[in-house]
Amino acid sequence: INTGADPNDPERLTMIADDFSLRPTEEMIEKFKEVPEAIENTQKITELCNFELKLGETKLPYFKTPNNKKPDDYLAELCRQGLKKRYGPSLEKKVLDRLKYELEIIKKTGFASYFLIVQDFVSWAKSNRIIVGPGRGSAGGSLVAYALGITNIDPIKYNLLFERFLNPERISFPDIDLDFTDRRRDEVIEYVAQKYGRNNVAQIITFGTMAARAAIRDVGRALGYSYSYCDQIAKMIPFGLSLEQTLKNVSEFRETYLKDEKAKKLIDVAKKLEGCARHASTHACGVVISDTPLDEICPLQHPTQNDSSIVTQYEMSSIESLGLLKMDFLGLKNLTIIEDTLSRVYVVQNKKVNIENIPLDDEKTFKLLQKGEAVGVFQLESEGMRRYLKKLKPTEMEDLIAMVALYRPGPMGLIPEYIAATNKEKKVQYLHPKLQPILESTYGIIVYQEQIMKIAQELAGFSLGEADVLRKAIGKKIKKLLLSQKGKFIQGCIKNKVPERVARKLWEWIEPSARYSFNRSHAAAYATIAYQTAFLKAHFPVEFMASLLTSNKADVERIGFLIRECKKMGIEVLPPD
Repeated sequence: INTGADPNDPERLTMIADDFSLRPTEEMIEKFKEVPEAIENTQKITELCNFELKLGETKLPYFKTPNNKKPDDYLAELCRQGLKKRYGPSLEKKVLDRLKYELEIIKKTGFASYFLIVQDFVSWAKSNRIIVGPGRGSAGGSLVAYALGITNIDPIKYNLLFERFLNPERISFPDIDLDFTDRRRDEVIEYVAQKYGRNNVAQIITFGTMAARAAIRDVGRALGYSYSYCDQIAKMIPFGLSLEQTLKNVSEFRETYLKDEKAKKLIDVAKKLEGCARHASTHACGVVISDTPLDEICPLQHPTQNDSSIVTQYEMSSIESLGLLKMDFLGLKNLTIIEDTLSRVYVVQNKKVNIENIPLDDEKTFKLLQKGEAVGVFQLESEGMRRYLKKLKPTEMEDLIAMVALYRPGPMGLIPEYIAATNKEKKVQYLHPKLQPILESTYGIIVYQEQIMKIAQELAGFSLGEADVLRKAIGKKIKKLLLSQKGKFIQGCIKNKVPERVARKLWEWIEPSARYSFNRSHAAAYATIAYQTAFLKAHFPVEFMASLLTSNKADVERIGFLIRECKKMGIEVLPPD
């Protein structure tokens, strides 16, 4: 497969004639009886080698603080400054308490430098007018991240949980994924490389493996079978099934295997190769930052012969096992569209718009969404979503957050129920009175993972850290852990004077819900980008559509669709000069 050679070609590269096996000691002594010192020296080298691969030890890069302040102290200082910018000079007790709580956990886990590193390059990006997304994943649940300007989602306003991001019960590396404009993402990576040293920063390798269909086609090509023959067999394999599963579940495939010797050989060889790494490429967003030169920790390589950049030869999970700082620098096209729109607004209308400070209750924006005019609006532009927006008639950010969370396979079936409850066409009922404050904003429906955590806390007496363990157990279907969590949940409810019947019913309700419920922090962040793009479309339609067209210039079909949208909006699109 690798060389593309015919297996029947006697001149092809092969290892058949050579023995690359590890041979027994006796055989090696016999082979080297003329130079016995070679064996002795080999043993000496072995004894001199002493390598221990230390796993799990965090290797955070050194972050230089002003006047050599302790990272924890400097982090606290930056947070207090940041919160005053966010909330004003007089901070409420709940804000200060939350900050104190988060900083204590960060100090306990030793991740202060991590936050300082992230805030540094985010701050650099913003100071260089690179648009940074409002947040991604569970990081939105951190007040520290909000204070530092890493995220732009107020976790107190949106009831986001820090424990969903950094669980004190099960300490693991916090994961702050960041979106940048796709056009300027590499500038941020370059800044990081310059700051921490090029030898200490690299992108991460990823391996493409042979799936069942690809294995059949590759092996068939190597065996010299015709493309049409291999394609016919490959198409019998349902997507997502392995060859073994297909043999069990697809009668046509099984019969072909049993009756056709040629097919049997093809499938047998393909089974051996299925799941093997076929090629290596660079991970789309993963970047590793180390405290020491990376070549002292892991093997490195150039992605291709002509590419001067460096990637690790260890993939993502191995990098994490080594305790290295792995960051996801994602390039998001929609942020580029926002950036281009703001530039055009400034050039054409001489208006400076700070996208992070636009009002989140803008009537014109919500009217646009209520009419389903969401083409080009991040996360909301699909036909189905636009149809639901017309029915929902969103009036606040909560509606958008819920729709971002619900419009996915699984929970999508709950959207009509959510809309009916929103429009007061359906009475909302709760299994227990304590559920009302938790589920009121989503009309009695479990939409977010954080709601499950709050249910476990309020009704079963879990700490939020324990509740996050429960969430993971259900979400990942860890059977053993699930059974223990079920017992703990029901007993906790009973202890909190929730009737056992209700407790069991609650478990039956939340268990399937946890499998499709969504990370509220992520939904809030992406709903914010959705709102920002809708705001720009509502207030600066010409500049927004021009940016949207530019970003899709390589997609002729999409361009045609967007030109039709422009016509509907009364915007003239001129042909090229």
